[in-house]
Amino acid sequence: HPSRCAGWSNQDVIVHLDSTNSFWAFSIASGLKGEPTRFLATFDPVASPAELVAGIQDLSAADVLEQFTVSTTALTDLLSGLADQDWTAVAEAPPGHLTVSALAHHALWDAWVHERDILLPLGLPADEEPDEIVACLRYGAALAPAFAVTNGDADTGVLAVAVVDPAVEFVVTIGDEVEVRSGGSAEADLQLTGDAVEVLEALSIRRPLDQEIDPGAAWMVNGLAAQFDAPRT
Repeated sequence: HPSRCAGWSNQDVIVHLDSTNSFWAFSIASGLKGEPTRFLATFDPVASPAELVAGIQDLSAADVLEQFTVSTTALTDLLSGLADQDWTAVAEAPPGHLTVSALAHHALWDAWVHERDILLPLGLPADEEPDEIVACLRYGAALAPAFAVTNGDADTGVLAVAVVDPAVEFVVTIGDEVEVRSGGSAEADLQLTGDAVEVLEALSIRRPLDQEIDPGAAWMVNGLAAQFDAPRT
């Protein structure tokens, strides 16, 4: 069945997630050794995943499911065994070298979006756990400006998010680095409001934002779309 990812079946999405599982585990293990990888320096977010998926089209659904189960178990076992200090080790993720904690948030956000890519076209309900939504939303709101900073397209600014269902408020401060903190801000250059899932879907370039964005602040939410050359808000 076709997924929400253009040109990808549901099986293709699982193949992609299987490959990311393996990369996350390897990246974390390398980071814990003090040797963070640099594999993504030449990574193309559009072409590279498509090449990986195209390279194993001959696998059966059962084989794909078995591989995905094995890689998921390996990753969750690795994360479950981390000590407190391990979460601050530096490892490689798409935005660059981040803490293992931030990498895990990227993996959670990516899996949350792709789960919906599979389930929603089938008319099946996707689990909406409040803690997962909040974690993914905080990361997703930081990801777009982080890519903008990395690509040299960013200015300084403050992005505020105040959403409902679940209700959460936080602020993304953008400069040489991107920082997320809880609470609101009366001095935000851009504030996103509305339903938490709908805002997260928009930040993940799965739907347009349901609010007008000042062109001067659009870079705060367009960094991810620019990475994929997708339609911007």
